[in-house]
Amino acid sequence: MNLINNKYILLEQIGSGSFGSIFKGQNIRTRENVAIKIESIKSETMLLKNESIIYQFLLNTPGVPTVKWFGKDTENYYMVLNLLGDSLQNLKTKKGTFSLQLTLKIGIQLIILLKTIHDKGLVHRDIKPDNFLLGINNTQIHIIDFGFCKTFMDGDTHIKMKKTRSVIGSQTYVSINGHNFKELSRRDDLESLGYVLLYLYFGKLDWQYNEGSFEDKNDLSKTLKEQIFEHVLMPIVLLDYMKYVRNMMFEETPNYNLLIDNFKREISKNIRL
Repeated sequence: MNLINNKYILLEQIGSGSFGSIFKGQNIRTRENVAIKIESIKSETMLLKNESIIYQFLLNTPGVPTVKWFGKDTENYYMVLNLLGDSLQNLKTKKGTFSLQLTLKIGIQLIILLKTIHDKGLVHRDIKPDNFLLGINNTQIHIIDFGFCKTFMDGDTHIKMKKTRSVIGSQTYVSINGHNFKELSRRDDLESLGYVLLYLYFGKLDWQYNEGSFEDKNDLSKTLKEQIFEHVLMPIVLLDYMKYVRNMMFEETPNYNLLIDNFKREISKNIRL
């Protein structure tokens, strides 16, 4: 039996990512099921250690899992979190597409989650359906995977725009600024969220499965994202959302309430119909 911290055992692998692997585990003393993320000590990314620091900073934040333990042995780093349910990606795989009303209801929860993170001075930088999970026994959505997360504040002032060396996060959902190797800020989390909502509503994104070299895929993804306003089937409410976040300035504080109210207005309009 592979025992971690003398009280957690691994049951089954439930995911993987750039950091390593994630397992469903159990506390042998309390029988509580948990999630255990594992990253090799040999990994140069150090994503798990960075993530554990972020989780501690966000302790008791609504919609953010709680770290029960972080440590290492001779081979791996381990992070133990409370176990959550299906991701939006898993639900999308089962459901196919979401109605506009359901997409907007999800969108409201996700905007609130991002506002919560942003209000702490952080940008997530890896917004995608896999990183939003339902609770085990409820429909509250949680945000996970803070390996790429960083502060956008330098003391009391916003960080300055600079170039990055590569695309940060998922190429499918990264903002156009991300494709252009620009530093990401709050606007970029919201733009990525927009692509998540379009994915849930339409079932796929035009740039999702393009092939070729990294440069070719990056250029094509960016070009197709730039052309989304030409999509004749895009609901006006999502079109307006994307126009708003695309026009934001690097240091600008988003008007989260405006975005939420627009979604609520569209939902109530559909209910009346």
